[in-house]
Amino acid sequence: MVDDRSLAFGDVLAGRYVLQDLVSEGLGVKNWRATDQQLHRNVRVELLPADDPRAENFLAAAQASTIVTDHRFLPVLDLLSNEQGFHAIVREWARATPLHLLLAQAPLPNARAADLVAELAEAMAHAHSLGVHHRRLTPHQVLLKQSGAVRIVGLGVQTALAPPDQSVTSTEVDKYVAADVQGIGRVLYACLVGRWPGGHIDGLRPAPTEHGELMRPRQVRAGISRRLDAVCDRILSPERHPHDALTDAASIAAQLRAITGFQEAPLPTVARPSEDEGELLRLDPVVIPSGPPPGLAPPRRRPKALTAREPTWASELRRRIKSTTRGHRALVTLGIVLGFALVALLTSLILFENSKQQQIDPPSEPVRVLDIASAHDFDPQGSDGSEMPETAALAIDGDPQTGWVTDTYYGSPQLGGLKDGVGLILDLGTAHEIHEVRIRLRGSPTNASIRVASATANQLPTRLNQTTSHVSMNEAGEDIAMALGDPQFSRFVVVWLRSLPEVAPNTFRGEIVNVVIRGR
Repeated sequence: MVDDRSLAFGDVLAGRYVLQDLVSEGLGVKNWRATDQQLHRNVRVELLPADDPRAENFLAAAQASTIVTDHRFLPVLDLLSNEQGFHAIVREWARATPLHLLLAQAPLPNARAADLVAELAEAMAHAHSLGVHHRRLTPHQVLLKQSGAVRIVGLGVQTALAPPDQSVTSTEVDKYVAADVQGIGRVLYACLVGRWPGGHIDGLRPAPTEHGELMRPRQVRAGISRRLDAVCDRILSPERHPHDALTDAASIAAQLRAITGFQEAPLPTVARPSEDEGELLRLDPVVIPSGPPPGLAPPRRRPKALTAREPTWASELRRRIKSTTRGHRALVTLGIVLGFALVALLTSLILFENSKQQQIDPPSEPVRVLDIASAHDFDPQGSDGSEMPETAALAIDGDPQTGWVTDTYYGSPQLGGLKDGVGLILDLGTAHEIHEVRIRLRGSPTNASIRVASATANQLPTRLNQTTSHVSMNEAGEDIAMALGDPQFSRFVVVWLRSLPEVAPNTFRGEIVNVVIRGR
């Protein structure tokens, strides 16, 4: 086996990943924070010696998990086979704290525990629907970002790493699902009590038992909600609940959301945009700045064409010259010639300018739906400069069931008071004249603005002052259209969310389902 001292701070993997900090280790895997030199961002690198008997399963499990796109799982960005004697999984970096470190200090309040485990259950329900399982959920695999957002690591991989007595060896899918359901229940128990059912793990003491049976959370700690206690028992002790045991992740999520007073609304049935325009339905009142209606360009002013008629002032000039210079016919003739020459010169100059203006301003093309080349998250005030980049493209895929989702914030719809906003950058590929942006959101109300980069910008903006706000809307519904008072010429358009809808008591999260940009 390769000595783990062969890799250290500053070492470079695959010519791009520079190891920076060793953040944790366990089950033979070392987890590093590294810098991706090509994309200039932090990544998480999980290293296992290539001659470890589990090494091939380690990479295979990571590869199999990539079909799961739920934003709560840290996505796999790259896989390295036998790189300097190690197999490596490269994931998105999350600046977050493992749940077990928080629980080592104190259990969570009822509402926070219910919301956190509801997110865990929702994420696992999505993975199960795709045939992917975790099979070793512990508080160490659950991360909490500074904003309170939940992230999950180790999908599938933890099973490949687990010792034989902790792994699930059955190939039956229902056994895998049952292992995850029990894991969700144990995490809920740990959140409420600060103990782990089944023994020591991740630094947590084992949960107490009575006559060989696990004690319910309310028997261990005062102040725990009866409903949460019941949900926990229905998961961990199904034999005591033959008619209402919770045996799947989706049911657990629904029960917990009901307790917190929030029930996720069913996804709306929305007609897909037409192929010729792909416009969004206008279901909410739209505030449009004064000016021409959306989609209609203001008429362009052009110089009036000159008619081929003799100017009246020239006739008057000839009459006056004739009356005052009766004896000087040569001078009169010269004056007339000079007058006509002056008129001809002025006429040619005006016609030339008119022709030049027509070349500059060709007949305007109609306003249309512009193609969006790509979408990128925009979090200039965030601690890590990143806000769910893995889901950004879902806002322009035309699918009403998917979208870009922000992190979850607590305490205030203004992103928990942590920053002024977050957004999505739409890259049109080349600069266009922007007239209107139509957005479909999930949840309401939302405060949103449309910001535009300068006409000469050819790189993604990274700071807020590299864009300018042109139209804003407060308390918006789920379908909004915002027309720019004066069309702007730019390649980059930013949908900037300043206030997010409430998804649970004191819990706020935004989602952009689709974006359509109209212009020419």
